[in-house]
Amino acid sequence: MDMKFDAQAEGFRAEVRSFVESNLPDDIRAKVSEEEMILPRDMMQRWHHELFKQGWGCPSWPVEHGGAGWSDEEHYLFEREIALADAPRPIPYGVVMLAPCLMEYGSKAQQEKFLPGILTGDQLWCQGFSEPNAGSDLASLKCRAERDGDHYVINGSKTWTSDAHVADWMFGLFRTDSSGRKQQGITFLMIDMKSEGVTISPLENFEGTHEVNQVFFDNVRVSVDNRVGAENEGWGVAKYLLGLERFGTAEVGRSLASLGRLKTLAKTVKVGSGTLLNDSDFMNEVARAEIALRALEVTEQRFLFGPGGSESMGAEASMLKVRGTEIQQDILELAHQALGYHAHAMIDVASPENDHNPAAIAKAHYNFRKTSIYAGSNEIQKTIIAKAVLGL
Repeated sequence: MDMKFDAQAEGFRAEVRSFVESNLPDDIRAKVSEEEMILPRDMMQRWHHELFKQGWGCPSWPVEHGGAGWSDEEHYLFEREIALADAPRPIPYGVVMLAPCLMEYGSKAQQEKFLPGILTGDQLWCQGFSEPNAGSDLASLKCRAERDGDHYVINGSKTWTSDAHVADWMFGLFRTDSSGRKQQGITFLMIDMKSEGVTISPLENFEGTHEVNQVFFDNVRVSVDNRVGAENEGWGVAKYLLGLERFGTAEVGRSLASLGRLKTLAKTVKVGSGTLLNDSDFMNEVARAEIALRALEVTEQRFLFGPGGSESMGAEASMLKVRGTEIQQDILELAHQALGYHAHAMIDVASPENDHNPAAIAKAHYNFRKTSIYAGSNEIQKTIIAKAVLGL
């Protein structure tokens, strides 16, 4: 499949490139070029505000909620171009995950209350799904929400909660009934992170960054008005949301940008009288990663623009998640290997022999090991593919 775009789409691509070049702050571009996935709150909001002023804050949303009304091709080209230009990912939890759920399952009042703040980027969210003993087996969660009149009272904890320390609100899954199958008795709730009884404990990543947290709930009261969907039927909402998340984690455009940086790195790392670019063993591995990435790119295009388009895709999104994260990790591992012993220093200085930051490359390699685990581990995704796609 050789995807060609018409003149109108190519004109739009040029518009996106020009906008990013003129409006992306240099400090944000530098962070993203070092494979920073989760940026500080200030940076996330500054870039989102620029997009919002252009009318591109939440382009995939329906027009009536502030979306851009783009075609599938325009959405595809937008995501591709901002990735290749080292612009940040969209603010993930509100823009990409919660908002579509509110449009699908939320009440009119919930949409009016929460969507405007997400659209402008002034209200940040985190996702409360995983627990100490319920990660990939999400349905085994035990954090309880007991009904008390017009409120739920929550006790327990969530863990590996990205951005909880900077978020204004959390959406999450909570156990409201234990009498049936574990997928039953789960309710989807939205929680103000300033609520009494919420405690956030930071969890430091292996490479020394603070992105994730454990969040404790001690008799936290949440209004019934903040429930999305019916009581005990949150599993259906969660499956809808996770389908969105798994599709987004393919990140072909981001991996293409990382691959470009890897090739540039190979030109600068000295090996004997030449560089890594002259090392056939290393460059063969780079070629294998690029072939795999191009194959994934064609698969993504086939899913998006083939018969039925993305609307017809269900469990197939898991295929993109698995291969996308595997290839992403392969590229960053090659960058780590390229620096040899310099990459193990884990200090924020340029190597004495080459003009690059080995600490940033090492941190990216270690940090992105998480991508094959979050949004449902790849082992779980393979089971989904076997059952729902292959019928095994």
